[in-house]
Amino acid sequence: MKWFKRLIIAFLSLTLLGIGAIAAAYFYVLPDLPDVNSLKTVQLQTPLRIYSSDGKLISQFGEKRRIPVEFEEVPQQLIDAVLDTEDARFFEHKGIDPIGIIRAATILITTGKKSQGASTITQQVARGFFLSNEKTYIRKIKEIFLALKIEKALTKHEILTLYLNRSFLGNRAYGVGAAAQVYYGKNLDELTLPEMAMIAGLPQAPSAANPIRNPTRAVARRNWVLSRMLERNNITQDEYQAASNAPVTAKYHGAEIDLYAPYISEMARDYMIQKYGEEAAYTNGYNVYTTISSDLQLMAQDALRNNVFAYDQRHGYRGPISQLWTETPLEHEQIIERLSKTSELQGIKPAAVLSVSEQQAQVLLANGQQQTLNWNGLKWARKYITDKRQGLPPKLASDILDVGQQVYVRHNGDHWQLSQIPEVSSATVSLDPFDGAIRSLVGGFSFGQSQFNRVTQAKRQLGSNIKPFIYATTLEQDWTLATLINNAPINKPDTRQGTAWRPKNSPDIYGGPTRLRVGLAQSINVMSVRALRHTGIQKTIDTLVKFGFDPADLPRNESLALGSPSVTPLQVATAFNVFANGGYLVEPYFIDHVTDAFGNVIEQASPTLACSPPEEVSVETDVDTQSALEIDDPFSAMSDELNNTDDAASVAASLDDEALVCQRENGRYAKQIISEQTAFLITEALKSVIWGGGDWSKGTGWNGTAWRASKLIRRHDIAGKTGTTNESRDTWFSGFNPTLTSTFWVGFDDHGRQLGRTSWMANGAPDQISGAEAGAKTAGPGWNDFMNQALKGTPEYPSEPPRGIVSVRIDLETGKLTRKTDHTTSFEYFVEGTEPTEYVKEAQQSGEIFIDNPAEDLFQ
Repeated sequence: MKWFKRLIIAFLSLTLLGIGAIAAAYFYVLPDLPDVNSLKTVQLQTPLRIYSSDGKLISQFGEKRRIPVEFEEVPQQLIDAVLDTEDARFFEHKGIDPIGIIRAATILITTGKKSQGASTITQQVARGFFLSNEKTYIRKIKEIFLALKIEKALTKHEILTLYLNRSFLGNRAYGVGAAAQVYYGKNLDELTLPEMAMIAGLPQAPSAANPIRNPTRAVARRNWVLSRMLERNNITQDEYQAASNAPVTAKYHGAEIDLYAPYISEMARDYMIQKYGEEAAYTNGYNVYTTISSDLQLMAQDALRNNVFAYDQRHGYRGPISQLWTETPLEHEQIIERLSKTSELQGIKPAAVLSVSEQQAQVLLANGQQQTLNWNGLKWARKYITDKRQGLPPKLASDILDVGQQVYVRHNGDHWQLSQIPEVSSATVSLDPFDGAIRSLVGGFSFGQSQFNRVTQAKRQLGSNIKPFIYATTLEQDWTLATLINNAPINKPDTRQGTAWRPKNSPDIYGGPTRLRVGLAQSINVMSVRALRHTGIQKTIDTLVKFGFDPADLPRNESLALGSPSVTPLQVATAFNVFANGGYLVEPYFIDHVTDAFGNVIEQASPTLACSPPEEVSVETDVDTQSALEIDDPFSAMSDELNNTDDAASVAASLDDEALVCQRENGRYAKQIISEQTAFLITEALKSVIWGGGDWSKGTGWNGTAWRASKLIRRHDIAGKTGTTNESRDTWFSGFNPTLTSTFWVGFDDHGRQLGRTSWMANGAPDQISGAEAGAKTAGPGWNDFMNQALKGTPEYPSEPPRGIVSVRIDLETGKLTRKTDHTTSFEYFVEGTEPTEYVKEAQQSGEIFIDNPAEDLFQ
C-alpha cells in the first residue's frame, strides 16, 4: 500500500506539475499568439488573371499559382487520400492528436530524433498561417495552443478547406486546385485515383519528391498513400492494384491560357500595378476582364503575321543561320542538341538541311522530326541584296540551300517552307465605334522578340492618313465634295521649316482642277496642301486637336497636310472612329471590369458613348471623367475611373431609343467634334478610296489608292485611307465600317530604314506585290485580311444620309448642276444649302472655275 500511495502521490504530483507547466507555457506564449479569427476572412495569395471580354484567360501573373476551391468542389477520394495520409483522426480530435503525440514522443526518447512531428491538419494550418517551419519546442507549444483556438473558431470543413488551398505542392502550385492544373492540366473533378494519390502525397516533400523532378520517389510516396487508403477501407483491393501500377502521367502545365495576347495583358498588368500596387496586384486574386474579343484578336494576330511574312519574303532570303557541318555529317543527336540552342519564334523553327535534290530539300527539326520542303516552300527565296534590290529567282533548291546549313522553317497552314525571322515591324488595333472599346490589339510581330508595344508607344509619321482630317476641316468651313481644287505643281514654297519646301504628287503627275472627293480618294498631295492653305494652319491644328492628336506633335508648317506629325496607331484609330460613329470622339478603353478573388465587381467601365443627350431631358450623373490610367501620354489614358452610373437609370424611361442605349451601357456622352453631316461626307469620300469612280466601260473609270480592299465585296459599308511617308519609312491603312474601326501600321523600328521596293518575280503569284512599298501595298493587305475575316457573316450596313444632307446630280468635270444623265454625270451628296445652284454650260471648261490662289498661275 505504501508503494501504491507513493505512486498515486507521484502521479498526482506529476499531473499537477504537467498542468502547471502547460499553464505556464500558455501564459508565456499567450502574448505572441495571433488572433485566429482572422482565418475567417483570410485572403489567400492568388495570382492576377487577365481575361478577354468573352471569358478566355489571356494571362496570369504572380509567383504563386493558386486556384481556390470550396470544400464541396473537392472529390471525396482526394479528401480521403489527404486525411488517410496526414491526419486519419481529423474529424475525431479537437485540434491535437494525443495518440500521435505519444507516438512521436516515444520515437524521440528511444532514438533521439524528431522524425515525426505528430502535427494534425489543424496544427499544420496554424503553422502555415502564423508560424515558421523551424523545429523548436517553443514553436511546437505555440502550434498546439493555436490549433486548439482554431478548432473553437472554425468548423472542421473550414479548417480542411484552408489546408487544401494553402499547402505548397511544388512547382509554384499552392493548393490542390493549382496542383491538378500544374501536374495534369485538369480540374479537380477530372483527376483519376492515382493522380489524386500523387497530389495527396506531395506535402511531405513538394520540391524534392514531386513527379516532375523525381518520378521514382514520387511513385513510392503515391503508392504509400494508396496503401493507407486501402488500410482505411477507402478503396478496394482492385482499385489499389490498378492505381499502384498506373504510369506517371504528370508533366508541367503552364497556366491554362486560352488566348495568347501578350501586349494587351501587359497593358492590363501595368494598369493594375499602377492602381493597386505590385504586391496587391499579384497576390489579391484580381480578375481583369478586358474589352478584347478573342475571335477578333486571333484574326488580328494572324493578319499581322501573315502580312509581315509576305513583306519579308518578297524582299528576299537573307541566308542561313550558320553552317553546322561541311563534309562529315553530324549524328542526329548532335544536330538536335545544336538546334535546341536556338529558340523558335511564332512558329518559326530552327532546322538542319539533311539533303538537297532538284527542287526540294529534307530538313531535321529540333524535336527529331524530318520534314520535306517542296518547291512551293522554296521558290520565294531569291537572294536579298538590299531593301531595294533582290537577286534573280531561283531555279533549283541548290540555288538556295546547302547540306549542313542551319536554317529556319515554318508551316504556313498548307505546307512546310523555308523561313526567316522578319526584321520589319507592324502593329494593329481595332475599336468599337460606339464606345471606343479596344476589340483587338497587336503591338508587334512577336512579344518574345520585342515587348515594345507599338500601338501605344511608337510615334510614327502619319503620312496620307492625315488627309481625311485636313479635308474635314474644309468641309466644316465652306467646301463640298464637289469643290474643284487645283491639282497642279505648287510654286510658292513654304519656308517655315527653314528651307523652300515644295510638295509634289506621288507619282509626279498633275491633272488640273479636280473634285475634292477624287483628290482624297487618290491621295493627291498638292490638293491636300491647298486645302490646308484654304483653312489656315491654326484652324487645321485646332481641328486635329479635336480629333485627339497632341498639339505638341503637330508642326506649324504645310508639311502638316502630308502627314509629318508623329502619332501612335491608337491615336489614329481613335481619330478615324469619329467618322465611323457620326462625329463623336469616344475615348478608347481596354478594361471592361475588374473583380476580386470572390467574383465581386470592384471596378466597372464608364465609357464615353457616341450619342448626344436628348434636348428635352437633362441627364446628370456623378461620373468622374478622370482617366483611370495615369500615364503622361494623354492617349494612353484608355480606361476611365470605371464608375457606375446606376442613378441615370431613373430617367431612362423618358429618353428616346438612342439615349436609352447610352444609359443602359453605363456610359457618358461623348463630345461631338464635327457635325454628323461632315462625318458622313468624309465617309462617302473614303469609300471612293476603295471603290474609285467613273465608268470604266466609257473610259472614265478611276481607282482609289485602296482598290485592293474591294475584294471584301462590301461596297456600301467599308471606307478607308492609305498612308505613306517620304521614302516609305512608315505605311498605314486605316478604315472602318459602322461596327469596327481598324488601323494597320508597317515599318522598321529603326526610323531611318526605308521599306524599300521589290521587283516582279517571274515564278511568283499572279497577284504578287512589286514596286515601291506604300500604304496600299504594305499595310493595306493586312487590313484587308483582318476586316475580311472580322466582318465575314455580318450584315452590310448601307450608309443612311443624316438629316440635312441632300443629293443632286452634278457634272463630273465642273462640279456644277447638270441635266444630263450619262457617264459624265453622277449624284453627289451635299450639306443642305451648299449644293451648287448653277448649271454647267455645254461649252464650259473646267479651268474656268477651279479653287486656288488667284495670284498663282496654274501652269507656271
